[in-house]
Amino acid sequence: MDGIEARKTLTKQGYHLVGSGAVKPCLWLNRSMRGGDQCYKHHFYGISSHRCVQMTPTLACNQLCLHCWRPIDDPIPGGEPQEPASFLDGILHEQLRILSGYKGSQTTDQARLAEAGEPKHVAISLMGEPTLYPYLQELVELVAKRGMTSFVVSNGTNPEVLESLKPTQLYLSLNAPDEETYRRVSQPVGDLWPRIQESLAILRKHSCRSVVRMTVARGLNMGPPEEFAKVLALAEPDFVEVKAYMHLGRSRARLSRDAMPEHAEVLDYAKRLGDALGYELSTDVPLSRVALLSSGRIPRSLGL
Repeated sequence: MDGIEARKTLTKQGYHLVGSGAVKPCLWLNRSMRGGDQCYKHHFYGISSHRCVQMTPTLACNQLCLHCWRPIDDPIPGGEPQEPASFLDGILHEQLRILSGYKGSQTTDQARLAEAGEPKHVAISLMGEPTLYPYLQELVELVAKRGMTSFVVSNGTNPEVLESLKPTQLYLSLNAPDEETYRRVSQPVGDLWPRIQESLAILRKHSCRSVVRMTVARGLNMGPPEEFAKVLALAEPDFVEVKAYMHLGRSRARLSRDAMPEHAEVLDYAKRLGDALGYELSTDVPLSRVALLSSGRIPRSLGL
């Protein structure tokens, strides 16, 4: 598959391509627009799903995680990185195009549709590794200047980028407690484990809200939670999200359905991890099979 075919495939899958990146409506946007429940970011942090723009400035990634359900193993469309202002304009324009599809539908919550026209949050987490975008710092600053909050989700392989980044909330995805497991689970391009450890140390002294997200899969990386606690001690994040691997998309070719833990397993794992860290189990969302551990240092809700 070449770049042109990759663009066609992503477009068919609902991605709206902008430069080197994309925006895509998620399941929870659709549910929220119809007056239904919202995603776990709403339950954890107060983010309104219908006012959230889920996007990425780059579709490229330097890992091929076994549990990733995005089409990261396809050729990347040939879009060039745009400077932040025109890129963000393009992303917000496409978000409004997505929302226009709800106009005139009898199932649309009209109050939420009106609110959705004025996004309040940008989730830089759709696909790929955002720190590979050369203007990420400027993009995050521009999001703030336009009156929106931002969550940046990174795999931690570019610590020099994260050090100067100032999003509303900075996430690191941690898939393993040691280098051997990391290489097996994430299949990195290069020797990246030391850089992840450096990013964890940066998170510890960072001024913004911090989260470490763990995707756990049965038979893959659900060893003793105390081993994860040793690595998390490098970062001392404000929050830890423990989320089940979901047997979706491309991951189905790499992992079996048996790798998907039940919510009860996730809760038990999170509680044991919290005990090892000295964090409390703050809340959980059974439908998404995710639990939130809190350090207790800051309120979890942004109230958006």
